[in-house]
Amino acid sequence: MTHPPPLFDTALARRRLARARAAGYADFLLARLADDLEDRLGAVLRRFPRALDLATPTPVAADRLHRDSRIDTLIRLCAVTGEPGPGLLVGDPEALPLGGGAFDLAVSLLALQHVNDLPGVLVQLRRALRPDGLFMGALLGGRSLFELRQAFGEAESGVEGGISPRVAPFAEVRDLGGLLQRAGFALPVADTETLTVRYDDPFALMRDLRAMGLTNVLTERRRTPLRRATLMRMAAIYAERFADPDGRLRATFEILWLSGWAPHESQQKPLKPGSAKARLAEALGTTERNPDMGSER
Repeated sequence: MTHPPPLFDTALARRRLARARAAGYADFLLARLADDLEDRLGAVLRRFPRALDLATPTPVAADRLHRDSRIDTLIRLCAVTGEPGPGLLVGDPEALPLGGGAFDLAVSLLALQHVNDLPGVLVQLRRALRPDGLFMGALLGGRSLFELRQAFGEAESGVEGGISPRVAPFAEVRDLGGLLQRAGFALPVADTETLTVRYDDPFALMRDLRAMGLTNVLTERRRTPLRRATLMRMAAIYAERFADPDGRLRATFEILWLSGWAPHESQQKPLKPGSAKARLAEALGTTERNPDMGSER
């Protein structure tokens, strides 16, 4: 049986992330997400003796977790060779080299949008958690960089007569809750946040994307150099459509947050259909109507 090629060139993604880290990682987005992670975990009133940071590109999440007095031991799994430190492992996020039920908490920031098998990674994360352990992660969502995608698509179509794959297809928030549930997580939650970053020109945005290791790593990416005429037309379209009154250009990053718990008997469970002991109309102090018959009961 012939299998389709993987969506992402994983080896290339790791090389580009290593290059970005060596040249000076653009950490403004990760720093914001680390702040949000700290706030979200602060609302959970419990201890996490053993925690895992799964492939966050820099130590920013691990640094926040190290400062959390509820965490005794932290393991940081990196996709590329990182700085030396206690608890640091280098491994594949899609093949976790970790035992089952080893952690009370697992987090991951800006690492899961480039895995080829997101459902499989979620299953492995759930298995790595102890019963009633928590997973919390953030990845880029479907509206991310829609300005750049539109400008590139129209420019390439007009100048070269066709469109090549340039930006990865990101996950959608409506799908993530189902993926968490399919992976065996209890109480799954997925929500979205939109961040807008402004630039002088689209080339500054592209430099930041390169400095975050977020350039094109699609397996079916175009292999020939980009034409200068296409690039300049893209810049013109971007400026025409997505400039603010002061001339600066908007770039959208949609952040998808997801969380779920490893199942445990102590967790709340939904009531079975038909098990309610009171009518909704009584709770609201109104009259219940039959929509088919138009009658009152």
